[in-house]
Amino acid sequence: MATLTRIRNKVLLVVVACGALTIPSARGQQTYHSDQLISVADLGKRRAIGVSVSADNRLFVSFPRGGKDYRYGLTEVVDGQPLPFPDEGWNAHTGDSTAHFVNVQDLYVDANDYLWVLDSKPAPKGSIFGDAGGNAEGAFKLLKVDLATNTVDRIYTFDDLDKSTAGLNDIRIDTDKNLGYLSDPGRAAIVVLNLTDGSTRTVLQGQPFTTADPDVVLTYDGIEMRNGDGNPFRSNVNGIALTHDNRYFYFKPINKRNLYRIETRYLADASLMDQELAARVEDMGKTTVTHGLIADKQGNIYLSSSMDYSIKYLSPDGKLHTLVQDSRLLWPDSFGIGSDGYLYLSCAQLQRDPTWNNGEDKVKYPYQIYKVKLP
Repeated sequence: MATLTRIRNKVLLVVVACGALTIPSARGQQTYHSDQLISVADLGKRRAIGVSVSADNRLFVSFPRGGKDYRYGLTEVVDGQPLPFPDEGWNAHTGDSTAHFVNVQDLYVDANDYLWVLDSKPAPKGSIFGDAGGNAEGAFKLLKVDLATNTVDRIYTFDDLDKSTAGLNDIRIDTDKNLGYLSDPGRAAIVVLNLTDGSTRTVLQGQPFTTADPDVVLTYDGIEMRNGDGNPFRSNVNGIALTHDNRYFYFKPINKRNLYRIETRYLADASLMDQELAARVEDMGKTTVTHGLIADKQGNIYLSSSMDYSIKYLSPDGKLHTLVQDSRLLWPDSFGIGSDGYLYLSCAQLQRDPTWNNGEDKVKYPYQIYKVKLP
């Protein structure tokens, strides 16, 4: 039987039976297992971040650059194997950076079945892997890939963006308004990209709903996620989602439990000042610490609930449900929804990196891509 607990504002938390077993560990910590969580790709020591799925259920997975095990920036998973996409040239490790991937951060298949690839070298601030430091600038490009021909249709380079402070993270495409919406944790802002002329607008910068809450410290099995200097992990606005009718844009910082949304007609209105936009943001109430967000055709908003190893979803009636809970869900990061009725996801295991564990690598290899049946 589902247990309902009312929490602040609009959201109800619903704890549901989802075929999961709760198993006490030898250390007294709870572990979870669900047969609903299915592995679809074994990635070895290669950490995946971006995940997206096309209309005919092609699965695309991206990898951040870094480490001796890095091989490809963008792949298509075929029969469980990640193959370079769209070709070997774009996945070259050296050469002209305008013609190969530098650090693929996010993927998104739009309503017209184009794959959008955000290639975003870490900026001085805002990357989940830590700040680049020094006077480094980000190097951002966004590729529009035609999945009918597997060719790059257009490249956007964000020429009017301040790359010394921006830190682009996630991308969603509004095919009705011909706009792209990107989270920018580096500046605690949303970037609106005009897909016609390539110009950008920065909105909602430094607002309470785009800025991390310093009182929210990520904690796993009773241990706070802090680096060697004692500083906690912190990220401003990060995960974003766009409803299938392109009406609502959802967003939240990682270090914040509240989920927010705004109607895209307001984001598209360049005449609105930031405070006017801020007044139109809706607080959807407390949810959980999350990384990735995605919307399905029924209007459910999926959230990767990190600290309790689960995937949750906010249904249109304002209730928060647990879709699956499993101890293998270590920093569930990015989502894709297949035409086969499954939610696909990566697990970055960031909290197990040496940075947050006194130099010790606690990652549980192999990294994997999982899927779970939609409700």
